[in-house]
Amino acid sequence: MRQRLLRYIPAIGWLRRYDRHALGNDVAAAALVTVIVIPQSLAFALLAGLPAEAGLYASILPCIFYAIFGTSNTLAVGPVALISLMSAAAVGDVATQGTAGFMIASIYLALLSGLILLVMGLLRLGFLSNFISHPVISGFITASGILIAASQMKYLMGIDVPGDNAVELALGFYRNMDETSFPTLALGLPALAFLYLMRDHLGPFLAQIKVSNRVSVILVRLGPVIAVVVATILVSWLNLAQQGIDVVGEVPAGLPPLALPQGSLELIQNLMVPAMLISIVTFVESVSLAHKLAARRHERIDPDQELLGLGTANIASAFSGGFAVAGGFSRSIINYDAGARTPAAGAFTAIGIGLITLFFTPLFSNLPKAVLAAAIIISVLSLVDFRAVRETWKYSRHDGAALVGTIGVTLVFGVIPGILTGIALSLILYLWRTSRPHSALVGRIRGSEAFRNIARHDVETDPRVLILRVDESLYFANARYLEDRVFTVIEEQPQLEEFILMCPAVNYIDASALDSLEAINGRLHDAGIRLHLSEVKGPVMDKLNQSRFLQGLNGDVFMTTYEAWCELRTKPANTDPGAVHPDS
Repeated sequence: MRQRLLRYIPAIGWLRRYDRHALGNDVAAAALVTVIVIPQSLAFALLAGLPAEAGLYASILPCIFYAIFGTSNTLAVGPVALISLMSAAAVGDVATQGTAGFMIASIYLALLSGLILLVMGLLRLGFLSNFISHPVISGFITASGILIAASQMKYLMGIDVPGDNAVELALGFYRNMDETSFPTLALGLPALAFLYLMRDHLGPFLAQIKVSNRVSVILVRLGPVIAVVVATILVSWLNLAQQGIDVVGEVPAGLPPLALPQGSLELIQNLMVPAMLISIVTFVESVSLAHKLAARRHERIDPDQELLGLGTANIASAFSGGFAVAGGFSRSIINYDAGARTPAAGAFTAIGIGLITLFFTPLFSNLPKAVLAAAIIISVLSLVDFRAVRETWKYSRHDGAALVGTIGVTLVFGVIPGILTGIALSLILYLWRTSRPHSALVGRIRGSEAFRNIARHDVETDPRVLILRVDESLYFANARYLEDRVFTVIEEQPQLEEFILMCPAVNYIDASALDSLEAINGRLHDAGIRLHLSEVKGPVMDKLNQSRFLQGLNGDVFMTTYEAWCELRTKPANTDPGAVHPDS
């Protein structure tokens, strides 16, 4: 029972070892993270199409539940740009932004995402995320970064631009350009320039004057806080809200009630597919970040348990008036650099944000949306990686095509079609590659027991013995290709008597591939050629032993290719195609 509790509630384990040193580090890290994530939380709520306070709500209970069920000591959970954009796009298809229905749909989207993650964790289905290739994820993130930055330009310019893809946004800007608010632009552009200088130039400058890397990272990350504080003071002092500057407005004080608004079955059905996609992206991005941070300290995380942590965090967000959350890059880096030692740092951050939500929300009323937009733009532009596009295309045209295709669909049609296209491209590319497995005719390197590709090496061959190495598992998508490959090579060998299928890379043979092997065996038998297998892995051999294939095999199964080579080269010419070696 105790082991099961430790498995599903990791907090029990680290709380036993908790001491003053860890407490001090965690509280210090939480104080810094709290200050930095407040502007982010407000901004990402606006990005999700929700009132600013929803960002605060989504940063309280989710942090606590992740601290209980998560396994990363430094991953900080809360609103993030990519998930916020996906939430806005998904909910925008079922409700109108600014209405109560939009808020309800956002809450249910978080709930469904959390339940999906939770079920995946309980069933230990973390491996499903592997079905999205890295180039596809890279392309999706790059395109999403561009869309997020473009969508925030309307706040910098003070105009209303609807749309959730590049085409709609471009048309909106073109049609409404003459409505640009120059006071808003005069406030937003300097904030954008300041944040850019802080992000790209402050770090190198601090390094030149010998400031430690840890302190440098923290100072750079404080840029948005400084911009927000200065801009809010200016707006309040000069009464700029009366001159057309769009501000956040009144943010309700107090914690949200722990309740779930009334939804409908139709709403749940409409949100199910987007919730699945958000769950996958949440898991892939959060676990990838958690792995990187854990590796720096020689720690480890449990991906399946992370599903539980992220799932409960999203469910908690839904029950506390928030929206979909994930592990955030910037807040996690700050948490790490500030010295957080355990997940308790996240819980302390939640307490800090809760106190601010209770007592200090009036300070946000004059916070200009243009500055929040500038902070988002600078934050997400780091997601845009055109170098990855160039390098991936150079390394693999197929992966490059998948990456470019995902970018194109995401930009033109939006984030939901984009990630669906990416998943489809990942599966199609996998099936295409494995349906045409690499294979090579091999020969023996003289004076050794090694066998290599005859097209690449000077090797010893025999016209009576042909060896084909297959470099892929055999399954329904490549079974027919294997048949065609075998029959093509034997047609070019009129003296052939022994055919060896070399299987060092074959990890699995499914029923379709087994049928093809039986067909190959039968056709070779009719041609007076014996079929042999070599270097068959144990698990594969176990499956073959359960079939009738080995009983009908007209050749042998050899432990090594060298053993097959030595025996078959000295074997007399085949006069009985049906003969079976006694060892088989």
